[in-house]
Amino acid sequence: MSRLKTPQQKKLASLALDCRNVYGENDKASRKLIPAGKQSGRQALRRAAKRPLLNTELLVDQDSANCVEFGVQSAAIQARRKSFKKWPDAPLGAVLKAKAEPYVPIWQGADRLGVFRNIPDHKKH
Repeated sequence: MSRLKTPQQKKLASLALDCRNVYGENDKASRKLIPAGKQSGRQALRRAAKRPLLNTELLVDQDSANCVEFGVQSAAIQARRKSFKKWPDAPLGAVLKAKAEPYVPIWQGADRLGVFRNIPDHKKH
């Protein structure tokens, strides 16, 4: 049996716990775009790791091998930082609040996702 008894309590809980996709794309497209983004990120990581190794046929000493290894590791770190990352969904209350505010174009200084940036994660409790 639910602990929430009144409709008002149920509405507040719904606004806090129900989430909506705020990525900006079609929500049904995520089915294909999330795997494609992960694939392109892994591909970029492999490409970045391969790039410093292209001219290593002539290297024989330990110092240049260490330098190449460091280059591979740093390229992999940079590629991982730029790789695809999923965005969490925003609570329904924040989405409705953002829709109620007047529209300000981005080129006039609006922060497109400012409403959703400082939302506490309700699923960690």
